[in-house]
Amino acid sequence: MSVMGNKSTFVYAVANQKGGVGKTTTAVSLAAFLAARQASVLVVDADPQGNATSSLGVNLDPDDLSLYDTLVNKVPLAQVIKPSSRERLMLAPASSELAAAEVELVQVLARETLLQKALQPVLSDYDFVFIDTPPSLGLLTINALTASNQGVIIPVQCEYLALEGLGQLMYTINLVKESLNPDLSVAGVIMTMYDARTNLAADVVREVNGHFAQEIFKTIVPRNIRLSEAPSYGEDILAYAPNSIGSKAYQRLTEELLTRVRRQLETRERG
Repeated sequence: MSVMGNKSTFVYAVANQKGGVGKTTTAVSLAAFLAARQASVLVVDADPQGNATSSLGVNLDPDDLSLYDTLVNKVPLAQVIKPSSRERLMLAPASSELAAAEVELVQVLARETLLQKALQPVLSDYDFVFIDTPPSLGLLTINALTASNQGVIIPVQCEYLALEGLGQLMYTINLVKESLNPDLSVAGVIMTMYDARTNLAADVVREVNGHFAQEIFKTIVPRNIRLSEAPSYGEDILAYAPNSIGSKAYQRLTEELLTRVRRQLETRERG
């Protein structure tokens, strides 16, 4: 791995059951900046809305395979994965059918580990995997949490009631840790949509920092129109507006994530 000199695969779920907090933007942007640094990256779109899929310039035809086919029809993930518009960045796309998966899988044995098992044969092809989750704590999100070997990245919007629902997310994370993935932890908390003109935004950052002092990233992602526009063009922010404040924030966030990853690797080697 050129960015780390190591062949471990770092798998992260990007989760928050509150919608509109920047989950997809975070997953796609981190993936893009890492790919630009020569890492091999896979984005798994586990959200039936398919925002990560469209954000990476992938438009599925009716006959195209998607993550639904892997989870429900047992199609190997390698047959589902498609190239994105960015070199070294691959995508396991979502389709609207994915919304039915939670119902169709109710009777399936070990349904919470389907994604984890599907990823195993392809993990060695990638340095990083980011799983974009739906804004809920259902079976798709639980599959993402179970499959994550490096924990959960939680984007938190710098707005009123930012912590609303985080308690339930932490409860779910702890349940998954106890029963399905003993290594699961919070890999990082990202403050998003920060508006420096308001006192509220600074207050929210302080409040979240009080709860997640060790996990919170120093980088704060500002509210930025370019970040909102990029998905409609099927481009990541690095391709769409590389000099925007949103792009520069995610570049810093990528560096911060890599610093944490290298620290983990050094600790592992010493241990």
